[in-house]
Amino acid sequence: QVQLVESGGGSVQAGGSLRLLCVASGASFSGYCMGWFRQAPGKEREGVAAIGTTGSTSYADSVKGRFTITKDNAKNTLSLEMNSLKPEDTALYYCAADFCGTAPRLGKDWYNYWGQGTQVTVSS
Repeated sequence: QVQLVESGGGSVQAGGSLRLLCVASGASFSGYCMGWFRQAPGKEREGVAAIGTTGSTSYADSVKGRFTITKDNAKNTLSLEMNSLKPEDTALYYCAADFCGTAPRLGKDWYNYWGQGTQVTVSS
C-alpha cells in the first residue's frame, strides 16, 4: 500500500526558507511521477512543483525561481526547497504520487496517492 508522509512545515517570516520532505513507502517510486501541491483556506488545491520519471521538472509561475523540487529514488523521498517565502505561500502542502508517464504533471487529477499535508505559514 502506497503511503506518503510529509514533514518540514512551520511558521516563518517573509523572505525566509523552509524545506519540505515527503517519505514514500509501499512501492518503488522510480517509476512514479511526483509533485507538491498546496491548498489555502477557501481555495482550490493547486500544483506547485512536479517531477517526472526522467527528472524533468515543472513549476507553477508563482514559485518559479524560488522553489526547487528534488527526488531521491534510492531513498524514496521527495523534497521541496522553498526560498524567499511570501505570505501568499501560506497553505497546507501535500505530496502526491502516481504513474503518469515521463513528464512532470502539475494537474491534481493525475494523482491518486496523497499525503496528509504539512502546514506552511508565512507572516509579513
